[in-house]
Amino acid sequence: MGVMRTGILIIALIVTLGVDMCGRSPRGALKVAPSMLTAPSLSSSNATKPDFDKEIKPILQSRCMPCHFQGGKVYDKMPFDKAETITKLGEKMFTRIKDEKEQRLIREFLAQP
Repeated sequence: MGVMRTGILIIALIVTLGVDMCGRSPRGALKVAPSMLTAPSLSSSNATKPDFDKEIKPILQSRCMPCHFQGGKVYDKMPFDKAETITKLGEKMFTRIKDEKEQRLIREFLAQP
C-alpha cells in the first residue's frame, strides 16, 4: 500500500474514532501513537548525495592518479577532478575501482540529482 494511501487511512481512522493528537480516544476504542500520524519516510529520501570533493574525489585520487588529474596523460580528455566527468562516465569507472564500499558510494553519488 502506498504511503499516501496509508496516511489517508490513518487520518480517516482518527476522524472516525475521534482520537486526539495525544492518542486519547473519548470512546476508549483506539490509542494512536503520535508517531503514527506522520507518513513513514523512505530511507533513500533521507539520504544525502555524497560530497564530491570530500568523499568521491579522494577515492579517484587513490585509484586514478596520476593519469586523470592535473598533469596526467589523459587529464585533458577525462579530468577526474570534475564531478561532471564522473557523472558522464557512470559505472564505466568500475574497471579500476573494485572495492565494493567505494563502488556503493560512487553509485549513491550518481543516483542523486
